[in-house]
Amino acid sequence: MSVTIYDVAREANVSMATVSRVVNGNPNVKPSTRKKVLETIERLGYRPNAVARGLASKKTTTVGAIIPDISSAFFAELTRGIEDIATMYKYNIILSNSDQNKEKEIHLINTMLEKQVDGIVFMGGDVTKEHIEEFKTANVPVVLAATHDENYELPSVNIDYTRAAYEATNRLIETTNVQPAFITGDDEIQSNGLKYEGYMKALKDANIEIDERLIVKKECTYNGGILGITQILKDEEIARPKSVFVATDEMAVGVIHGIQDEGLKVPDDIEVIGFNNTRVSLMVRPTLTTIVQPMYDIGAVAMRLLTKYMNKEEVDENTVILPHRIIERDSTK
Repeated sequence: MSVTIYDVAREANVSMATVSRVVNGNPNVKPSTRKKVLETIERLGYRPNAVARGLASKKTTTVGAIIPDISSAFFAELTRGIEDIATMYKYNIILSNSDQNKEKEIHLINTMLEKQVDGIVFMGGDVTKEHIEEFKTANVPVVLAATHDENYELPSVNIDYTRAAYEATNRLIETTNVQPAFITGDDEIQSNGLKYEGYMKALKDANIEIDERLIVKKECTYNGGILGITQILKDEEIARPKSVFVATDEMAVGVIHGIQDEGLKVPDDIEVIGFNNTRVSLMVRPTLTTIVQPMYDIGAVAMRLLTKYMNKEEVDENTVILPHRIIERDSTK
């Protein structure tokens, strides 16, 4: 049976309020009493939990982080940035995986609030009205990381997805002078919609006639990449594309392998550009040219922004856009 604050108070012959003051570092306790309470805590092995401490301090020094896919290299790196800054500011992290499911996300938000977290970093594909309503009634600050809120109602840290996609598409147009194929994920993930906007703008600015059959939407997975490029290459009515822009690195690896499965070479026959600069971009052969999205920095800046809100510090800008760039590797000429 676990030791409670009541047990400590009884053994030390003090009130539970005194034990609470000692645990929370309140200076209004006599040194002799503090020593007696600390010795009792050590002897009994009492471990005060964060929520119990929070009842006195009104803070649990705990932050909730909701992540769509804990196995994703992208979100793993982002979470590392969150955790490092949380540790720096002496916050603990409760990490939950949502499987990018809206109902589960809403449930996790409420679970975090029941655990009396001081703030939430939210990462997800889409921010709906239901999400906004939950966040607004939360009474704790919420910051979005690598997650787009189209109405900018919540503090967020991102890159300019539209601009990044425009630059990647334009890079491929410059070397091929024709429409690159675009293999992307579900439009419900708002960043995919922004990438689509950037892709289309680059085509229009280059006065390239758009063939919608070269735009394929699949799951944002390795298999989705293979299925997407295979669909394009097997369609005899479509001229084989000279290049492909892909919405994620994982999909791009599938695209490269799908091209190779058809007996074609990357980049000699088809160039490929991915998005995110995750570790898989260096593992595939040829290595992947990709958009560098600073995952660690996004997590770190999001957590620092959250600490400012939790500590009621002044915030100069609640929508933070970090820089991106294209890193050239062997999948392009």
